[in-house]
Amino acid sequence: MAVGSSNDFDLVVLGAGTGGYTAAFRAAQLGLKVALVDEDKIGGTCLHRGCIPTKALLESAGFVEHVRHAKDYGLVLGADGTEPGIDYVQMAARKDQVVKRMWTGLKTLIDKNKVTWIAGRGRLEGPTKIRVAQSGDDGRPGKGGDRVLQATDVILATGSRVKSLPGLVPDGKRVLTSDDVLVATSVPKDIVIVGAGAVGCEFASMYHDLGTKVTLLEYLPQIVPLEDREVSQALERSFTRRGMTVMTNARFDAAKVEVTKDRICLEVGPDGKDTKEVRAEQLLVAAGRATNVDEIGLETTKVEVDRGIVKVDGRMRTKEPHVYAIGDIVGGLMLAHTAAHEGIVAAHTIAGDKDVHPIDYVKQPRATYCRPEIASIGLTQQQCEERGLPIKVGKVPFQAIAKAIIGGEYEGFAKVIANKETDETLGIHIIGPHATDLIAEASVAFELEAVPWEIGGATHAHPTLSEVLGEASLAVDGRSINF
Repeated sequence: MAVGSSNDFDLVVLGAGTGGYTAAFRAAQLGLKVALVDEDKIGGTCLHRGCIPTKALLESAGFVEHVRHAKDYGLVLGADGTEPGIDYVQMAARKDQVVKRMWTGLKTLIDKNKVTWIAGRGRLEGPTKIRVAQSGDDGRPGKGGDRVLQATDVILATGSRVKSLPGLVPDGKRVLTSDDVLVATSVPKDIVIVGAGAVGCEFASMYHDLGTKVTLLEYLPQIVPLEDREVSQALERSFTRRGMTVMTNARFDAAKVEVTKDRICLEVGPDGKDTKEVRAEQLLVAAGRATNVDEIGLETTKVEVDRGIVKVDGRMRTKEPHVYAIGDIVGGLMLAHTAAHEGIVAAHTIAGDKDVHPIDYVKQPRATYCRPEIASIGLTQQQCEERGLPIKVGKVPFQAIAKAIIGGEYEGFAKVIANKETDETLGIHIIGPHATDLIAEASVAFELEAVPWEIGGATHAHPTLSEVLGEASLAVDGRSINF
């Protein structure tokens, strides 16, 4: 435990997003004196401009779709049979209420865990010295004067920010980033979304459910390109069937996008050929994020950075002794829950835990909250084939699951991949209702190294959506009961 002045700490965490505050709280629970530094509110991008507000909007959009099918459930909402009205201002207000409630709860955890909160912009002045330009009453860094902290160890958790394409400058009106969407008070009649990863697909799904005409462009050969090919193909079919325009291998010149006061226009085509003109009220750039590694003083340390990514080992240690890094700045999966896990690994390593396991990204679950939802863990079938692994696959559709039929959402499937020779579970992939919740069982299975027959042998309550994973696990060896 650090002793001395109020500016001496065992650990200073720079950045209070999901990874940063998780590391700070766990380190404090392990008995360390901890300071948490950020010029933003605790919760960072995920809580205030990312995961949480986005999912709140997706929940509203999904509810609209349910209401459209109220008659199927025996509900009569109005005699005229018109479409449900959409009050986007109220949707946005509810989103803000959700964020505020979560933020309020987080603030209480700072005191509960006896962590020192320091509002301001932190910068390294050597490996274990941090100068903080403290925020004033107006929230602006530097207005509260400087505070110099001395730490035994430091965790860098400065996160990432939205980025655009070269030659395409977001203006918040016609050319948007995800940050812009989350402060909007209305939805456009039509929109072009560039990038069909998790963020692009989530917003495409949301906008479509709210009545916007969506054109989704992806540079690579498949949407959600990090997912199993069968999952990607199923999602593209679903989007197309719902009425979205999806274009893969899409090429256009970002510098030639025409932006007027009321429209955007671009020429786009597969591999840049047979281009066609696409017009819309807005264009959303969902083409990735840039790491926040500039102007945090890395040049005063031995920390190595490669194309914006801080190099770390499995226990989140950098090349500079006593300096650790977690979250988006280390690459990895750039997911909030993964950042939290990295933070826990770093905190236990700093506290001297000899049994802490190095992070294994293969065992980290991935989740995309479009409709239908996607969740996965482990290797895709394509990755298994590239590695020359002998595989056997079990696949069961949600149409075979009673609870899915009852709920009225039954497109998609669960897919379990195992090693044909060792029975080892290699990958689990789900597309369908509540996939992002169902993946938790798969995550536990990977942590416990359960093989498919063990997953399938566990009793799954009936009728529940969880049965799809049990059935798919049994199907690996041809033993599915209901399919």
